[in-house]
Amino acid sequence: MAATRPGRPLCGALCGQLLLTILVFSFSGEACEKVTINVPSKLEADKMVGRVNLKECLRSADLIQSSDPDFRVLVDGSVFTAGALVLSDGKRSFTIRLSDTKTQMQREITVLLEDQKVPKKRHTKETVLRRAKRRWAPIPCSMQENSLGPFPLFLQQVQSDAAQNYTIFYSISGRGVDQEPLNLFFIERDTGNLFCTRPVDREEYDVFDLIAYASTADGYSADLPLPLPIKVEDENDNHPVFTEAIYNFEVPESSRLGTTVGVVCATDRDEPDTMHTRLKYSILEQRPRSPGLFSVHPNTGVITTVSHHTDREVVDKYTLIMKVQDMDGQFFGLISTSTCVITITDSNDNAPTFRQNAYEASVEENAYNVEILRIPIEDKDLINTANWRANFTILKGNENGHFKISTDKSTNEGILCVVKPLNYEENRQAILEIGVNNEAPLTRDVATKVVTMNRALVTVHVRDQDEGPECNPAAQYVRIKENSALGSKMNGYKAYDPETKSSNGLRYKKLHDPKEWVSIDEISGSITVSKTLDREVATPRNDLYNITVLAIDQEGRSCTGTLAVNIEDVNDNAPAILQDYLVICKPKMGYTDISAVDPDEPIHGAPFQFNLANTSPEINRIWTIDKVNDTAARLSYKKNAAFQEYTIPITVKDRAGQSATKTLRVNLCDCTHPSHCVRTSRSAGIALGKWAILAILLGIALLFSVLLTLVCGVVSARKGKKFPEDLAQQNLIISNTEAPGDDRVCSANGFTTHTANNSSQGFCGTMGSGIRNGGQETIEMMKGHQTLDSCRVAGHHHTLDSCRGGHMETDNGRYTYSEWHNFTQPRLGEESIRGHTG
Repeated sequence: MAATRPGRPLCGALCGQLLLTILVFSFSGEACEKVTINVPSKLEADKMVGRVNLKECLRSADLIQSSDPDFRVLVDGSVFTAGALVLSDGKRSFTIRLSDTKTQMQREITVLLEDQKVPKKRHTKETVLRRAKRRWAPIPCSMQENSLGPFPLFLQQVQSDAAQNYTIFYSISGRGVDQEPLNLFFIERDTGNLFCTRPVDREEYDVFDLIAYASTADGYSADLPLPLPIKVEDENDNHPVFTEAIYNFEVPESSRLGTTVGVVCATDRDEPDTMHTRLKYSILEQRPRSPGLFSVHPNTGVITTVSHHTDREVVDKYTLIMKVQDMDGQFFGLISTSTCVITITDSNDNAPTFRQNAYEASVEENAYNVEILRIPIEDKDLINTANWRANFTILKGNENGHFKISTDKSTNEGILCVVKPLNYEENRQAILEIGVNNEAPLTRDVATKVVTMNRALVTVHVRDQDEGPECNPAAQYVRIKENSALGSKMNGYKAYDPETKSSNGLRYKKLHDPKEWVSIDEISGSITVSKTLDREVATPRNDLYNITVLAIDQEGRSCTGTLAVNIEDVNDNAPAILQDYLVICKPKMGYTDISAVDPDEPIHGAPFQFNLANTSPEINRIWTIDKVNDTAARLSYKKNAAFQEYTIPITVKDRAGQSATKTLRVNLCDCTHPSHCVRTSRSAGIALGKWAILAILLGIALLFSVLLTLVCGVVSARKGKKFPEDLAQQNLIISNTEAPGDDRVCSANGFTTHTANNSSQGFCGTMGSGIRNGGQETIEMMKGHQTLDSCRVAGHHHTLDSCRGGHMETDNGRYTYSEWHNFTQPRLGEESIRGHTG
């Protein structure tokens, strides 16, 4: 059975002369059997062709499907055409599938449509139904909820105009009939009288949308299904209910009139927009019983203040009994109550006050970081809040910053401390004016009354103390020229006794002198130059040179000061050229720049003058030097200059006339980049270093030792000398690894040659190492111009450039292991046999 297509209207009246006859044949009295419907051969779109009793097949079905898309099946079993169609052969069938998705139960009903031109069992005078004036229309109907009956309660009568000519039977479906709540309504089959069987609660069901049907005895639908809504009329059977059993609100003390405290709200299940749900709010009781402080809006439930006498310090909490009543608050309306707790929160409506107007304290001079007085206050606001916590301020008398006042967080007292030593000789007492306020500002009403901050006077007496010397100022300055003559004297550090304001009787001692450049006189504190002062050595160069001095009185009390020495610069340094060796790629580079620095101060430094020193005519002809800026010059060459390395002396002079000459090595090279020229020069001629020569000499000595051993062996063999039995094993040990375990040599073109075991340690280019190849070893000398350092292998892979030498020559005398073995083995065996036979 296909679902009803959206947007299609319900079927209208059947065509005038067409007759639809529905015959349901029962086979064996069982449900879900075949249903036959007699229809005209031509069917219009959206026309009802009949009804099928789906409940007899599967009462719990919640999914209805049609196997033929040309037919739609409604929930009540009505079958409609989806479009106009013609029964070509006089018959057509389809299947209605019923499913219960919860229990997975399924049933099928086969529907057969047959063309029947002659209707069954009609009056003899009429062959088709002819309708007269229609009266089949929705009739307004309602019932009172919670009705007392009697039941069944008659509601109304449903009639069809077709009843004038035919016997009509009525039926209904919908919620309250075949849907929950089941069997609430029923209709008399013959009369069309509609009844209700029991009371109804509107809050559970406010309307029942029934559908009424009128059909003849043979199943013909005389009229379209009639929508029959039944409205349940409301009665005031539900009390209004507050959304909260207890409401909790807060409001600051001293709030203005009309300040909103909170909102209470109630709901009523009765029908909205009626007197049954028109609610009124009111306050039944206030505790504690004081003049009314609060009111509630009767319609919105908004609670506001109606008095400004809410003082937390008097009462901090109020309880209201709230009432709500329906029927617009009339005496017969239903009532509910709730509790509202209103907490009065603290506001800063009490200013802190001192307990007395004046205080006194004393402190010894030179004492600091000591507490000298605690000042208590009073504040009625809530303890440990910003409205209660005090902030103390020294308003007057602390211009020199000797005092500081803070707050004790636990007691809220002011703690007065001395943070900078006081001097009895300068001031024997200090008068302080102390003010206090809260962390939070006062409320506006209180602030207008309190004109000024609460204040108190504190007199601090300074007690005299016998003091030691005073180093004031802590840093004293002196100027000394660098390179001053040894023994030069100048003023040093001066301390004084604060009691006598004199330096008499004080002794001085040098605590720290970074370079030990000066000495200090113990009595006067003057300093003497003991070493030559060099400004350029001081670090940092442009800063002061600090010397720490200790001043001691006769009682052993002391103070420490700093003697800051400003070393004046003299022009004792000539400018120096930074470069030593330069490469110029000709013709790509036409010049090179050189620069100089001067460690002296700028007044003795740049601008520099660069000049070619006393040079040969050839250098003057080829090279020229020009200024680039104050510290740099440009060295250029003529186009006809030859490719070679030039030695060029250059003189540089500072603005004060100090000069220096430096000889630069300039390589005029045929290259594209200076680095390429450096590689070429290294590969063109590499001289052997002293260690390389020593290594070659040691190799030659080793080779001669081996040859001498062979010759001695041959001679002794001829003279019949016997070898010890283990001589061969002690001296001639065949090994494939020679010290230092290297299996790599350097070929004549500089490449490193690896052996089969890929060893990569040893020396390359100085002394040949063994080459392992098929069990043979070759000892060979490699001659060349490489040094030991330039081609040493220490487990690294060398490239062609890093191991490239000049023309390398190898010694013509090479002895293979096979030749040595063939020469010595027969002789060693011979001697061994002789030894055994002897």
